[in-house]
Amino acid sequence: MMMKRLLFLMLAAVGAASCDAGSGNPVTAAIAQADGRDHRFAELPKQLPGEAVATFASGCYWCTEHVFESLKGVRTVISGHSGGTAVSPTYEQVYRGGTGHAEAVQVYYDPKVISFPTLLRVFFVQHDPTTLNRQGPDSGDEYRSVAFYRTPQEKQQIEAEIKRVTAAKRYANPIVTEVTAFKVFYPAERYHQDYFKNNPNDPYVRNVSTPRFNKFAKEFPQLIKPEA
Repeated sequence: MMMKRLLFLMLAAVGAASCDAGSGNPVTAAIAQADGRDHRFAELPKQLPGEAVATFASGCYWCTEHVFESLKGVRTVISGHSGGTAVSPTYEQVYRGGTGHAEAVQVYYDPKVISFPTLLRVFFVQHDPTTLNRQGPDSGDEYRSVAFYRTPQEKQQIEAEIKRVTAAKRYANPIVTEVTAFKVFYPAERYHQDYFKNNPNDPYVRNVSTPRFNKFAKEFPQLIKPEA
């Protein structure tokens, strides 16, 4: 156990820039368990009357969750997995591959305050939608970019936003975001929820998530809650 902890500290010291640096690889998974993290699955919140739900995948959900949760009109965001075939997968199963799932977030929002097209604008800015099976330092199909739709109208809106971003030449390379019909979302373990807020000193949060959030916040200051 001591050797594993020393290895973890060495990785952190050199800036082990991966969403898995804090908890996802075999070494740090054991450390997380020993540190008493809650590995039970989080519960999905009940959808309120008049509330809408959207699901996105855009790399490590530690930052993605915080981005969407900071938006006016968003009540809550849950980190989890979607787009694959495995039932109720653990984080370790998704990390090892073969489940087909991507790290995703489920956004519960008031469409009278913030629209689905506005969420799409945020989605395509807060990550790089041109990198296939990769987001920043994280690689693998679990980090792919996916915009899930629940209705034909949402599919049209996603495709329209992709055309708009492409025409604006925001990115030098083509957008590779998957436009996928939503089927099911599985919440991740409880220790992944609000990870950004609860672990500000995590090396990954400091070096990857925080710069990514700040870049988004600079572009959309009018959309952010005062307390975010």
